[in-house]
Amino acid sequence: MISLTSARARVLAGCARLDPRAVPLEDALGCATSVAIAAEEASPPFDNTAVDGYAVRAADTAGAPVELTVVDTLPAGAAPSRPVGPGEAIRIMTGAPIPPGADAVVMVEVTEALDGGQRVRIDQSVRPGEAVRPAGSDVAPGDTVLEPQAELTAAHLGLLASIGVRKVPVHRRARVGVLSTGDELVDEARPLRPGEIRDSNRVQLKALLRGAGCEPVDLGLVRDDEGAITAVIEKGVQECDALLTSGGVSMGDYDLIKVVLDRMGEMQWMQIAIKPAKPFAFGVVGGVPVFGLPGNSVSSIVSFELLARPALRQMMGHKDLDRPRVPAIADEAFRRRVDGKIHFVRVVAGFGEDGRVHVRSAGAQGSHQLAGTAGANGLAILPDGEGVDAGAVVDTLLLS
Repeated sequence: MISLTSARARVLAGCARLDPRAVPLEDALGCATSVAIAAEEASPPFDNTAVDGYAVRAADTAGAPVELTVVDTLPAGAAPSRPVGPGEAIRIMTGAPIPPGADAVVMVEVTEALDGGQRVRIDQSVRPGEAVRPAGSDVAPGDTVLEPQAELTAAHLGLLASIGVRKVPVHRRARVGVLSTGDELVDEARPLRPGEIRDSNRVQLKALLRGAGCEPVDLGLVRDDEGAITAVIEKGVQECDALLTSGGVSMGDYDLIKVVLDRMGEMQWMQIAIKPAKPFAFGVVGGVPVFGLPGNSVSSIVSFELLARPALRQMMGHKDLDRPRVPAIADEAFRRRVDGKIHFVRVVAGFGEDGRVHVRSAGAQGSHQLAGTAGANGLAILPDGEGVDAGAVVDTLLLS
């Protein structure tokens, strides 16, 4: 067996970053920037009001309550047509430009319109600059708004839109082909015949890929035929940036996927000192990384999270490759036997009344038991040993 650290190093070494490209703003969510992005314009582009109210000279509100003459109304999106003179006010709406002569805005809640709106009583004095958002107070021209390898969130996209960016330089999403092989697998919604099982791995792997920011490519369910498997792998390496297979990676297996991959590329068939997901394969076929995940459904998920997902995120230019890892309080004992492996226990994680993360078992821990895993949102990490007692601290990977 090899350590998880060694397996991870082998995988990451074989996964180079994808070429950068500029993508439309609406397609960039979750992508990583390839270069620093600087603002070419200010945000906001002009002094504007933060509230609905009246643009005034602050000095005219001293000794409030005071009455001022309303000389204009200024909605958002319109330019001022006249200045504010002494003893005057302009009715103004949130986001509208501050008119010349005004240096503050009185919110409408502390005013009362008089004479049909021709005059206004100001019940509270204001200071210069009150309720005014100066030009460039968020972003000034030349400001670096995003560093390289920033993972773009909704707020980032809003920020870029506010300074006129419509295409973003990012490392593109990885197109990842997913295939399942095996005569025993069924893809149709029909009654199972003796010996058949339903193909669940392809569905869950495509979902995991979407969650990691990749573009999954369904290469389908392939029967145990060497020629058919070869054709699908050849198609995949031509169309995709990486491939995911599941099953046929255990020691002693003579699965046709193994035969084909060994013939077509340089594969490493590993036994990793972890539980679940001990068997794993990685290699390069036609310049394309290939991840061979275990066939058991839970093992496939764990293997993806620990090895494939970090590598794919590296390919897509991300700085943070792994899920968040936090110390958590075990609400129950997690027992295990000494076997030279790191155990990953599927857990339900949540905040306790003490403000700390607490974890409890998500249910049955068999490598084929998806029902328990479906309710899990974390993996508690148990180093080799006898486990931990209730109340102990256990490092946990948060999956959501």
